[in-house]
Amino acid sequence: MELILTIALFAFSSGITPGPNNIMLMSSGVNFGVKRSLPHLSGICIGFPAMVLAIGLGLSAIFQTYPVLHTIIKYVGIGYMLYLAWLIANSSAKMKGKNTVAPLSFMQAAAFQWVNPKAWIMGIGAVATFTSMSHALAPQVLTISLVFFFIAVPSALVWLGFGVALKRILKNQKQQKIFNVTMALLLVLSILPMIRP
Repeated sequence: MELILTIALFAFSSGITPGPNNIMLMSSGVNFGVKRSLPHLSGICIGFPAMVLAIGLGLSAIFQTYPVLHTIIKYVGIGYMLYLAWLIANSSAKMKGKNTVAPLSFMQAAAFQWVNPKAWIMGIGAVATFTSMSHALAPQVLTISLVFFFIAVPSALVWLGFGVALKRILKNQKQQKIFNVTMALLLVLSILPMIRP
């Protein structure tokens, strides 16, 4: 039980802090509201624990054997995140009377975990820290994944709720545009540490 609480504390402290997922969720809350952002939220909450499970059950060994795969994923991720930043900067709930950009779908948000540098750091860190070779690995990794799932839901809801609350403050399209460009810049800043050899 003590180990579960320790994992939960790690999951909460890393999951509630700003990062690509949370910035994008907040932006989605501002631009699309809760209902349209729920698939995005669900994709994060299920996609990340699934990634932790995959890392713990052998993917990290593949990356140690073929480090070029990790490098490829890293740069594809950077490119994709820059594209998402562009979408956020140009999104608006209403422009010329119609929706211009849709929120991320469940599959897009789940797949995004695989190119999200913060997700990789959290996943590898959790598996490396909270598993022991003196016990069967699969049950330990499953426990970590489940804890991340139960912590991810309230953490993601906080950021989505923050975005929805901000929508009430942003009174016109100009303010919303400034917000979107600011969030896009924050997303770009969150990947700058990745752009180094």
